[in-house]
Amino acid sequence: MLENKVVAPVDGLKPVPDGRLVAHSPGHRGTWHWYEDHARDTGELAHRFAEPWGGGELAYRLGRDHDIGKGSCAWQDGLIEEVTTGRKVGRPSHKDAGAYLFAQAARQHPLLTPCVGIIEGHHTGLSAWSELRVRLKGLMRDSSEVDEAISRVAEVMPEILDGTCPAIPNWLDGRDTTSVEMLVRMTYSAVVDADRLDTAAHFRPDTQLWPDVDMTELWERYETHRQENIAQRRRQKGTSWLDKLREDVYHEAIETAAGKQGVYRLHLPTGAGKTFAGGGFALRHAALRGLRRIIVAVPFISITEQNADVYRNLLDPERGPQVVLEHHSAADFETSNRRASRAADAPGNGCQDHKRARPHQWAKLAAENWDAPFIVTTTVRLIESLFGNTPSATRRLHRLANSVIILDEIQALPDRLLTPILSGLRELVEHYGVTLVLSSATQPELAALNPWQSGLPQRDIVANPAPFFQRLRRVRYEWRTGPEVTLGSIAEEAAEHNHALVVVNGTKDASHVHRVWLGDRAEDPGILHLSTRMTGGHRREIIQAAKQRLETSLDTLLVSTSLIEAGVDLDFPRGYRARSLPESEQQAAGRVNREGHRPTEDSVMAIFEPRDGLQPQVIYNRCGIAAASRRFGKGLADPDDLDTLRSYYQHRYQLQAGRSSTDPNGATGEAIEVLRGKLDYPEVARRMRMIDNEHSVAIVAIRSQLGQRDQKAARDAIEQFRNGVPTPETYRTLQDHMASIPQRELETAIGTGHTAEIAGDLHEWIGPYHPQRGIEPPV
Repeated sequence: MLENKVVAPVDGLKPVPDGRLVAHSPGHRGTWHWYEDHARDTGELAHRFAEPWGGGELAYRLGRDHDIGKGSCAWQDGLIEEVTTGRKVGRPSHKDAGAYLFAQAARQHPLLTPCVGIIEGHHTGLSAWSELRVRLKGLMRDSSEVDEAISRVAEVMPEILDGTCPAIPNWLDGRDTTSVEMLVRMTYSAVVDADRLDTAAHFRPDTQLWPDVDMTELWERYETHRQENIAQRRRQKGTSWLDKLREDVYHEAIETAAGKQGVYRLHLPTGAGKTFAGGGFALRHAALRGLRRIIVAVPFISITEQNADVYRNLLDPERGPQVVLEHHSAADFETSNRRASRAADAPGNGCQDHKRARPHQWAKLAAENWDAPFIVTTTVRLIESLFGNTPSATRRLHRLANSVIILDEIQALPDRLLTPILSGLRELVEHYGVTLVLSSATQPELAALNPWQSGLPQRDIVANPAPFFQRLRRVRYEWRTGPEVTLGSIAEEAAEHNHALVVVNGTKDASHVHRVWLGDRAEDPGILHLSTRMTGGHRREIIQAAKQRLETSLDTLLVSTSLIEAGVDLDFPRGYRARSLPESEQQAAGRVNREGHRPTEDSVMAIFEPRDGLQPQVIYNRCGIAAASRRFGKGLADPDDLDTLRSYYQHRYQLQAGRSSTDPNGATGEAIEVLRGKLDYPEVARRMRMIDNEHSVAIVAIRSQLGQRDQKAARDAIEQFRNGVPTPETYRTLQDHMASIPQRELETAIGTGHTAEIAGDLHEWIGPYHPQRGIEPPV
């Protein structure tokens, strides 16, 4: 027993006094983390996070009681022995005691009983309710294994025995199981983030929460800097008709921002200034409605990089903390638990010589939690947060409450997941204080799908977008079909022009075109390549190089995968797009005659069907292709015909959608919605992966072309993960050095020695990296 144990101090460590309980081993200051401090502080922080949706009392109780199992003698003795001897000691699970106590209280409101999963899974993730219920029934029949821990914690925190049940949010409807499911998710996020922040603060006393931000001040800063940028542009280039059009769009968006919270559509053609208008709307709306955060989610990493730069320029102060956080990295630190046997207890509880486990445990604390007022992320990360079940994926979810979420390029959401995505977004709008902005030049008809068919009005930020599409039609479409059309023939045709963009359907095709252009040359500064197999910094360099060459009329040939199709501000006189879906073809056309300086007739966008290229049905929605083939093409409509696009989307969804959101025969994710109703969190997370092909993984590549300072910073960050105590800032340091490859290629690279593990599923690439094409796909 603890009170009979004599603890010899080690390196000045003070012994644990009789009657005290510890939550974590000593931090840098050599002081224990006392149990009651951790429990109450976690509860208070969770309460703060959950208060916006009326769940503060519930989150406080779960946060306060999540570690009650640590009160057992075996757990306490084990931790003290580890710290004093440096030897790893097996300790019992500490999650059941708090879950049991909460289940007892929840008898007054059985609707809250599934919340026991928050305590049970605060380290390992949310379990399926069907499995958790069996475990809970066993505990309710026989609580002997948790009684000791509860009684010992009650000696230092008698309030855990008050027996009252937390209040239920007044909007919760027990008949709607998906609302219960989302409440568990959001509360889990608040508790997990609070737990990890309080733990991190113990081990790193300099850990700080972001202070409350005055959105009115941010909005005024945004507008001031935007006006300064406009004035500078006018001094350099004069004023064009397009600048006037963009100003009209912007001011209408600002006027609409005074409206009520809800769902808004920003439907404008490429080049009309959606990035500035969307940011301005969000900031002014947040200022007027008392919202606390802006989250901009985009489908491609290339857009996060460019948009983050735009918003940093307008919002980040010259001195002081940064406002804009860019987050697109995809490492999963919980993966390490599946690769090796590691302790299930909280970070920092372990011994001093268990070196291999420690970095991975600390990496959990480094997982991004979006504690910033303006977030630029990818749609993948947003959906992972909304429907994941692991702590690192979900700890940032509660940050969505009382925010403006801009879903940029909304048409890129995968059809196979639309029903649960739309259902989840509706929950956020109706119960968690979210204003949702759907931004795209090709607005899908989402109201045709069941989750949004009734009771969720959508308002247009720009009331009548059709005239803008007429005025901004800047390209003439041509079609290349027939057996003679190949990647090589298109590459040769493009090379006949001084400036041309070729967009293809896959990385192998991009590599093929680039090789054709280079011929027997090792490199050519006017021949450029873009894909996600290149690191973020590398892609940024290529985009900047292309922009500078186009502005100075230097010969420029650029081949890219679809990542260039949205948000990348390039202006080519001619473009080629491998046949895909009409929305993708229209987005590619947005990189041609973008500024409207050339006659439309001279600005050609050629849609081609290469017989040797990756076929669209392999990577795009088959029903979308079927609906598009009847409407767009040679002799049919062009991809920017609004009426035809509307008909195309309606037909596309009709081909797939079930009769209701729970129809298991639907192909837009209806079966996943059924799983949500059953509270099957692991299976929902598995099925909600946004990226097919066993999902792509992030991999760190340190290019030899980098300067010594940048290489050192990247290697230092990697070593902090492997041997030190990383933070979210450490993670952000690596973002410029991250590329993406398919999971199956990572597994092959592990076998060939081309990668080295960093943490979780994050690896360092130590194989060949092409100076122009990045990590080459296998031939």
